[in-house]
Amino acid sequence: MKNIFKIAILSLGIVNIVSSCSNDFVDREFEQSVIQSDLKSLQEVQSFVRGAYASMRASTYYGRDFTAYGEVRSDEMFSNGRSGYFQTVRTYTMTSSDAYARDTYNQIYTMIAKTNIVIGTDVSKLNGTAQDLQKAEYYQGQAYALRAQGFFDLLRLYGQKYTGGTLGVVTPLKYDPKALKARSTITETEAQIEADFNKALSTMTSRSSFDTPSNKTELSIDALKVLMSRYYLYKGDYAKVRTLISEVYSKYNVVARDLYQPSFDYTLRGAAPNSIFELEVGTDSSLSTSSYNQVLSVNGYYNLVALASSYNLYATNDIRKSLISYLSAANGTKYYFLSAGSKGKYLNRTGADNIKMVRYEEALLNGAEAELQPGGDPAKALEYYNSIIKNRGLSEVSSVDLDMIKVERRKELLGEGFRQWDLLRWGNTSFKPAAVSANLLAFPIPRQETDIAGTPVVANPGYDN
Repeated sequence: MKNIFKIAILSLGIVNIVSSCSNDFVDREFEQSVIQSDLKSLQEVQSFVRGAYASMRASTYYGRDFTAYGEVRSDEMFSNGRSGYFQTVRTYTMTSSDAYARDTYNQIYTMIAKTNIVIGTDVSKLNGTAQDLQKAEYYQGQAYALRAQGFFDLLRLYGQKYTGGTLGVVTPLKYDPKALKARSTITETEAQIEADFNKALSTMTSRSSFDTPSNKTELSIDALKVLMSRYYLYKGDYAKVRTLISEVYSKYNVVARDLYQPSFDYTLRGAAPNSIFELEVGTDSSLSTSSYNQVLSVNGYYNLVALASSYNLYATNDIRKSLISYLSAANGTKYYFLSAGSKGKYLNRTGADNIKMVRYEEALLNGAEAELQPGGDPAKALEYYNSIIKNRGLSEVSSVDLDMIKVERRKELLGEGFRQWDLLRWGNTSFKPAAVSANLLAFPIPRQETDIAGTPVVANPGYDN
């Protein structure tokens, strides 16, 4: 693999921080054939980490598309084809030249390239005080965490775990735009993800004096632990999930019923009591019509629509039901929207809402699921579960089982990009049309990648490259 730089110029140099209330970033471009020189200061290390966050918030990654992929192919939402969004994803008709497969692939590897520059920096040689060097190590830990998350996202989209194959994804561990690297196996990819997460945790913990969990727009140790729990749920390593969530438990609060909708809004960005990690957007770097809100909203493209079966899961007094609106088509069909008028999870039509990466409710649901597995504590699962539902207008229960947790994940996390990945890790592929080959559960490796001269990267079966 040539780190995608034959196609996308990685904006490097120094990722400058614009002096504004939204802490936006601007990238300076340079030629893809140039090897980046060593970083020289704490400020440069911080800038590259913030540049990685900027890459993550793009519309081709967490700003829209990656989140939508988890919903388009699921049993809770669908793409109605309006304005042409996600048609090839929804219908399993992607080719190796598909823009969704190509652009998300490029964007994730661009983010990883920025983290690799930070990871490859010899912190001991930076200019600055001893405290500066220690803080740079902390940010290096963040870079390991972001790289792990990028590899995990790539593995879920392009790896063959759910298709019966053995290949994972390319896992570049240093910045080298001229390198050619083959795909790792699934086992090797998972091992690298775990190694990166563990390195991140040990590094950030060793420099925990620089950890500021009150700053929700930078990855904290708590946020890292929840991301790790997300990965270990995918792996089925429930003991690790239990440990990680127990270390975060009670540090945050389930958002109260009346604050449920505002907790997603721009006006409460970073201030909601259930927020653990957000990608900062703001007005200066608004995603505008390229935002996730636009494909969800009846006031936008209203492309992603919840199924009636999702809407009907909610009790009448559940605050979450009141945030879903519906319109009736001429043929009597009802379309259910997560954003319409003054209701919905995503109301800011300018696309300026922060992107909610880690919410406390997800942490509790991860923990509850793990506690109901062999070796867990059902009483803890019940405590986690009740702390959510009592804040949604529902009565507490005296017992909980895995089926209840699965339904609650669907209700609490509707539209947030989790559903397809939950179904796949539970072994449920019923959302896939029977006539569609299991090979197509994995996205195609972009033709731009497999066409590079001398590349060892091989395509996924079922596609045209």
